[in-house]
Amino acid sequence: MTAAPLASVAPPAGVTEDHLSASACPACLAAPSAEDLAKSGDIKGARIMLSLPTAHCAVCITDVEREMEAQPGVRSARVNLTLKRVSVDAEAGVSAETLVEALAKIGYEAYELDPGMLSATETDKRGRDLLMRIGVAGFAMMNIMLLSIAVWSGAEAATRDMFHWISAAIALPTVVFVGQPFFASAWGGLKHGRVNMDVPISLALILASSISIFETMHHGHHAYFDAAVMLSFFLLVGRYLDYRTRAVARSAAEELAALEVPRAHLLREGVETIVPVADLKPGDLIRVRPGGRIPADGEVTSGTSETDRSLLTGETLPVYVGPGTMLSAGEVNLTGPLTLRVTAAGKDSSLHRMADLVAMAESAKTRYTTLAERAARAYSPLVHALSFSAFGYWMWATGGDLRFAVNISAAVLIITCPCALGLAVPAVITAASGKLFRKGLLIKDGTALERLAEVDTVVFDKTGTLTMGAPVLEGLDTIEEETLSVAAALAQASSHPLARALVAAAEARDIRPVVLDDLREVPGFGIEGRLGALALRLGRADWVGAAPCDSTATHLRLGAAEPVTFRFSDHLRLGAAEAVALLTAQGKRVLMVSGDVETAVSALAGKLGITEWHSGALPAEKAALVADLMGQGRRVLMVGDGLNDTAALAAAHVSISPASALDAARTASDIVLLGADLAPVGDALRIAGQARRRIKENFVISAAYNVVAVPLALVGLATPLAAALAMSTSSITVSLNSMRLK
Repeated sequence: MTAAPLASVAPPAGVTEDHLSASACPACLAAPSAEDLAKSGDIKGARIMLSLPTAHCAVCITDVEREMEAQPGVRSARVNLTLKRVSVDAEAGVSAETLVEALAKIGYEAYELDPGMLSATETDKRGRDLLMRIGVAGFAMMNIMLLSIAVWSGAEAATRDMFHWISAAIALPTVVFVGQPFFASAWGGLKHGRVNMDVPISLALILASSISIFETMHHGHHAYFDAAVMLSFFLLVGRYLDYRTRAVARSAAEELAALEVPRAHLLREGVETIVPVADLKPGDLIRVRPGGRIPADGEVTSGTSETDRSLLTGETLPVYVGPGTMLSAGEVNLTGPLTLRVTAAGKDSSLHRMADLVAMAESAKTRYTTLAERAARAYSPLVHALSFSAFGYWMWATGGDLRFAVNISAAVLIITCPCALGLAVPAVITAASGKLFRKGLLIKDGTALERLAEVDTVVFDKTGTLTMGAPVLEGLDTIEEETLSVAAALAQASSHPLARALVAAAEARDIRPVVLDDLREVPGFGIEGRLGALALRLGRADWVGAAPCDSTATHLRLGAAEPVTFRFSDHLRLGAAEAVALLTAQGKRVLMVSGDVETAVSALAGKLGITEWHSGALPAEKAALVADLMGQGRRVLMVGDGLNDTAALAAAHVSISPASALDAARTASDIVLLGADLAPVGDALRIAGQARRRIKENFVISAAYNVVAVPLALVGLATPLAAALAMSTSSITVSLNSMRLK
């Protein structure tokens, strides 16, 4: 397989002088001028949102904001490191393409996002709400415990009643406020005929508070306001842990939709107008400049270029396109201006259909039920049955002593409150997540470890996952210095990946490119120039006159001499071989699926010892492969990094993406590999097995606690306060067992 940068002295057939006007600086064409924008009527300022997949620290924030604010027409720029985005407030003459190009020059990869598609992902209200309620419950609990100490120390009569009323004034508003997550969930379940874990929790809070009010009004010796607030505090801590380990940063479907180009350059009677992509209709003509993403599916009517399809198909190299070529939304036009006739846009485009695939797969994944939720289905009805049975029995046994019967019923509800059960899973996930984080894996979803422990099949993407996804010149030390100097001089005029690799190779050997004349680029073919009287070409084999090559290559012709072939390879990701070997040793079935060509895929599979592989796979075919394996009863771990992998990542039983992956892929995955080393993927499955065992142990502890504590409550040997203390003890025990993972 051959490929090339771009250029030409005598244009080949079908290549016009208009194509040659694409200079060696694609960025010059990438940004519409102020005059263009004025013609289009776009005279207002713009809010431009860019994704920053590689931003990771405070230095990145400073670099990006400084570079953005240095651009003409930019009023301000703010980086959100958590969401890995920069929001730019700019004048009408500034385009996203210009800003992307500026960031690329300082080493930051960037993609334009549609701000309108991201409104739902800007805040994390639920997490802040739970933290605020925990703080309120903790503060109230401390104050009520101080008052309770005075009562326990011997306060009697009016003094005791006064302390109880003060406690009530603190506890009742607190329980009503901090208990909202439980009350709302319980009511929602009951309205739909379901009894969830929050029903006994809500009843316990209401009963403990009601009994305490009753006892205070009747000058009772005991009130349980401290128990009610303590119960709320521990339950909220468990709920927050659960939320933090379950919450996925943002919806992959939203992120994919935001990657769609929000604007297009529409051609009407030769006049170019910027319009929203949603306004495009089949048959419209649009102009796509070099460096820009294709905004809609369409057929090329004029122009030649090369497009980068790696985000959609995983193909390593750019693809030559010309009149008659069909392009998909989301591809990147690399080298020459193109005119397309739209065939599908907006919700009908291939990129939007991919987003729909991901949304459906994510929806299916959310139906996965945790062990705790499954246990709760049987647990909650049993708790209520025991509590009501205790109430009925003691009403009968005491001859109708309502006060005594209600106290025992409340104690049973509190002592069996599923706090330990609620902590059983999130406490383990928190401990295991910390252990995996130190190994370079970030758990995003609370059920991921549970699912990871069930994996029996692992599917790897190739480019960017098992490999680094960047071409590297082979045999660098064997290439003559003069030859590499000329090749680098030509390559400097192109943004083609192989051209950039040639320039990097020359820099690595400290070789300075020679100075050339008449340097020009022929989109889709290569670059040409002159060294004195010597005509030079660097590019495709058929354009240069070289023999075709069965590997990734570009070719250099120096006058009438035989062409020189430069071969490229993609380096294995660190730890890839170790990960595959470790997974195979664990008895896992390992497959590789890629959009790349058969020769590249088979060669890598042989090197890694992977016997099952698939080449030329489209995004929908990757997702279909994963779905087919799942349909066979396999539990699939998908490891991928590209936009083309997002549907498969979301459809898999559990998924992992490298930190270098596109935002959408990281969002669709359950686990993010933070470092460059792939070896921790194999280790993750072992730790997941340990975590699953700890979860089961926590369930045993919770069950054993109930076996001992419930009879004591049933026979009246535990007050509601003692029940709350016992419940807290069981929760602490579960947490300590979970910490053993560290």
